[in-house]
Amino acid sequence: MGGVAVLARQAGHTVSGSDQNVYPPMSTQLELQGIELCEGYNPEDITDDVDQVVIGNAMSRGNPIVEHVLNNNLPYTSGPQWLSENVLSNRWVLAVAGTHGKTSTASMLAWILEFAGLNPGFLVGGVPGNFGLSARYGDYPFFIVEADEYDTAFFDKRSKFVHYQPRTCVLNNLEFDHADIFDDLGAIKKQFHHLVRTVPGEGKLIVNGADPNLDDVIEMGCWTPVEKFSAAGELWSIGACTEDGSRFEVCVDNKPAATVDWNMHGAHNRLNALAAVAAARHAGVPVEQACEALGQFKGIKRRMEVLGEVGGITVYDDFAHHPTAIIETLSAVKEISGDGRVLAVLEPRSNTMRMGVHKKELLDSLQQADEVYLYQPGDINWSLDDLARHSSAKAKAYDDVSRIIEDLIQHAQAGDHIIIMSNGGFESIHTRLLQALEKQAA
Repeated sequence: MGGVAVLARQAGHTVSGSDQNVYPPMSTQLELQGIELCEGYNPEDITDDVDQVVIGNAMSRGNPIVEHVLNNNLPYTSGPQWLSENVLSNRWVLAVAGTHGKTSTASMLAWILEFAGLNPGFLVGGVPGNFGLSARYGDYPFFIVEADEYDTAFFDKRSKFVHYQPRTCVLNNLEFDHADIFDDLGAIKKQFHHLVRTVPGEGKLIVNGADPNLDDVIEMGCWTPVEKFSAAGELWSIGACTEDGSRFEVCVDNKPAATVDWNMHGAHNRLNALAAVAAARHAGVPVEQACEALGQFKGIKRRMEVLGEVGGITVYDDFAHHPTAIIETLSAVKEISGDGRVLAVLEPRSNTMRMGVHKKELLDSLQQADEVYLYQPGDINWSLDDLARHSSAKAKAYDDVSRIIEDLIQHAQAGDHIIIMSNGGFESIHTRLLQALEKQAA
């Protein structure tokens, strides 16, 4: 929704917004764009002369500002619908869908097209380092959008991505997630099928060939040419790769086509890059040029972002909110940790995690770490102590962020990599930890 607000502002509209918790990097981005932020959901924050209210999918009936809009018959729409009607119409949309890697892949794709001089528009769920903004109107015809399967709004329960009508569509992967709105994996597959139905016959589907769930989606019906990618065995694959992942070959039909020499790490990021290069080729960018662009890719805020290094201890911020994402993040840190330890700090904040749906998988996903620090929020009804007790890696659960910081300060040593994983603010643990490390080192 923050990105939609930025696009509306760039289109010339006066924009304000209401949210319960607004924190960096999104709050900073909105303020720099001249967008007024209103804390809480107060009806008086909607001016009498408002032309349209754009309602995010976190809003539900009973919310005072939603009730005000309905009671006063104010014109309203959803974020995806507004985007479709006001930004995406008549453009070549490149959409990136999947349970994991949407933000990273879409950001890579946007940068590749930018590097090629195409000045694309984009809307992603993070802030790419190459742009400093999560959204940009850009020039016609290209627009890259992170295509989320979450529902659209309280009045439109279709997945967001059915509004986008892409010509190029990446399907990264598919797992069960969003247990608050989907009953089972089959329900999510059906929504992905609906997305596939919107891609024209002259378009292109870029599909992870190693994901059987995506095979099921394609078998439900497909009217568009498909190009598959995976680590090996598909049209697009990974060739020779250095141990730390900083240099790897992009292969087409099992033949090296170009080499990526970059600052990213992790097998998941190499697959994200492969998908982005394939999608960019459909938009007319040669493989060699796309790989050269990735050499200058600066990553995304809150995606394995290095926040600082104090006394040889490196602190990362990561958005990991699903067991598979945690596995991929920890694997990527392991690639570069050398002899140093990996200390994993987790806040289970996504709706699916908070419901305890992936408890067993969550425990397994953390076992690559040398030490695990689990934060127990006060509003979930299952105990992280159980995870800590059954962990083969040294683990402990906490109900106080300050105590996590105290223990990290006591146990961390030079060479360690501390990866903090949450899709929320996590009580500013990142800043507080770095300050505490600096104080200790002084």
